[in-house]
Amino acid sequence: MIDIKFLRDNPEAVKENIRKKFQDSKLPLVDEVITLDAERRSIQQQADQLKADRNKLSKQIGALMGQGKKDEAEEIKKQVAANAEKLAELDKQQTELEEKVTKIMMVIPNIIDPSVPIGKDDSENVEVQRYGEPVVPDFEIPYHTEIMERLQGIDLDSARRVAGNGFYYLMGDIARLHSAVISYARDFMIDRGFTYCVPPFMIRSNVVTGVMSFAEMDAMMYKIEGEDLYLIGTSEHSMIGKFIDQIVKEEELPYTLTSYSPCFRKEKGAHGLEERGVYRIHQFEKQEMIVVCKPEESPMWFDKLWQNTVDLFRSLDIPVRTLECCSGDLADLKVKSVDVEAWSPRQQKYFEVGSCSNLGDAQARRLKIRVDGPNGKYLAHTLNNTVVAPPRMLIAFLENNLNEDGSVRIPEKLRPYMGGKTLIK
Repeated sequence: MIDIKFLRDNPEAVKENIRKKFQDSKLPLVDEVITLDAERRSIQQQADQLKADRNKLSKQIGALMGQGKKDEAEEIKKQVAANAEKLAELDKQQTELEEKVTKIMMVIPNIIDPSVPIGKDDSENVEVQRYGEPVVPDFEIPYHTEIMERLQGIDLDSARRVAGNGFYYLMGDIARLHSAVISYARDFMIDRGFTYCVPPFMIRSNVVTGVMSFAEMDAMMYKIEGEDLYLIGTSEHSMIGKFIDQIVKEEELPYTLTSYSPCFRKEKGAHGLEERGVYRIHQFEKQEMIVVCKPEESPMWFDKLWQNTVDLFRSLDIPVRTLECCSGDLADLKVKSVDVEAWSPRQQKYFEVGSCSNLGDAQARRLKIRVDGPNGKYLAHTLNNTVVAPPRMLIAFLENNLNEDGSVRIPEKLRPYMGGKTLIK
C-alpha cells in the first residue's frame, strides 16, 4: 500500500504506475481516493474546531460557575452538549471515510522500481543471467513421478483416496531426500548469518491483509471455519507478521531470518501435464528467508537474497537462471521481483523454483512496522525469498542427477543428510 500523501501530491505518477501494470480499470480509483480523502480531511478540520470550542467553552463554564452565574453556565452547557452530538456524528463520518479510503488504497498497486521491465504478463519477463551449463543426456528422462515410482518413492493413488488431488505420500529414500534438502537449506542459510525460525502455521486475518493483496488471498489461502485464522501459503507471511505493530530500534536492523514451514495453497484452476505430480500441489514444505531493514539497504539485500538461492542450487550441481519479473507479473505490493528457475533436462527448458521480492514499505505500512531512528520514526522495508521448496525442487534434482540405469546421484553436499549415501537406486 502506497503512502496516501504521495498519492495526494502525485496522482499522475500513481496513474502512470497503474498503466505500467496494465490495470487501467483501477485508474478511476486514484481520483476517488483524492475526493474521499479531501472530504475526510474537511470533516477532520470541523471536528478539530469543535474540540477546540469545547475546551474553550468548558473553561467559560468553570469561570461562570465560580462567579455564581449558574443560568449562563447552563446555557453554555447546552451548547457543549449540542456540539458533542455533532462531534460524534463527524467522528462516525470520518471513520466511514477512512475505511473507504483504506479499502481502495489496498487495491491500488505499489510503485514499481524504475528498473522493472514493462510487460503484460510472465511471458514478457526478462532473463538476466544463467548459472551452470544446461545438460541434456543421451537417454530419455521420464516424468518426475515415474522416476519416483520406480524408486518406490511416491504414492499418489493413496493420497487421492485420503485427501484428493494435489496431495501425495513421499516414501523411502525420496522422502528422506526431501527432508535432506530442507535440512541442508536450513544449515546453508544459518551459515550465511540468518537466524533459524519455525513460525506459526496459521495467521489472523489482519496479518493476511497486511502481507498480501485481496486477490492473492482469495486465490491462495485456506480459511479455518469458525476461526479468525488462515493456513499459511508461505512462511514469509507469518515471519513478516512477527513484527506487526512493532517499533524496532534502528541499531537492531537488519533482521535476517530463515524459516521452515509447511505451506497450504488452493492452487485454483486446471493445470497441464507439467503441473501435475508434485509441481503444483495443495501442501508442501519450504525453507524461506526474510529481511526487515532500513529503506536505503533494501536494494542491496534484494540482490543478496536471490543470490543465496542461486548459490544453493549450484552447490547441488543444478543449472539455474534468473528472470526479472516484468511490471504486469508483479503482485500489487511488490516493488521488484526476480524468479530463480532450474533447468529441466526432460523439458529442455527452465522452470520456476523460487521467487525473490522487495516490497518496499508496503507491508510495513499495512502492518505498522516502524523503525525508531535518530531522526524520528519511519517505516521499515521488507523482503522475502524462497531458499528451497521441495517437493517441486525434487523435480529439478531428480532430472539433473538421474543416471541411465534409473539410479539417482546424491551430490556431496547432501550426503551427510542422507546417511552417507551416494546413490538412490
